[in-house]
Amino acid sequence: MVTPAHHPTEAAASAAEQPNSTELDGAALRQAFGAYPTGVVALGALRDGEPVGLAVSSFVSISLEPPMVAVSVARTSTTWPRLREAPELGLSVLSRGQGALCRRLASRAGDRFDGTGWQATPDGAVLIHDAALWLTARVHAVYDGGDHEIVLLELLTVELFPGVEPLVFHTSQFRELTPHG
Repeated sequence: MVTPAHHPTEAAASAAEQPNSTELDGAALRQAFGAYPTGVVALGALRDGEPVGLAVSSFVSISLEPPMVAVSVARTSTTWPRLREAPELGLSVLSRGQGALCRRLASRAGDRFDGTGWQATPDGAVLIHDAALWLTARVHAVYDGGDHEIVLLELLTVELFPGVEPLVFHTSQFRELTPHG
């Protein structure tokens, strides 16, 4: 006999512990979106000879041909306008152990690259050492995404570092991947 599948919390929770609908506001959405684990990408370029960068967790592959990805950047960012005009951007998928760097890149104050190894390409893309993946790209298009801009990036190069575990962000914490099996 086959029984219907239930949400995992239904079997374990009493009626008083059942999830309830929440009004759709910013706090509820942040909590809901936090339930989806994401990687973290450092987006960077040289501007006036100095590394400039920010952290993005809204990163998605878009197309293999032509090769494209998209990131989402808050309209309130003061860093994005400086990066937007760069001829080439570096995207570094941060690795396990780079949580402090991620927090610096997300901060509005301080030297975001302090104590961090990085290198620049000849066209000024900034790539973070010890990352799980390096991509270089240029801005292809920017779209309205409400309180964010959706940035479509045309990929130029890719360098994968096999065996380097990515940084995972879930429920406002950095987590490690564990093989299932």
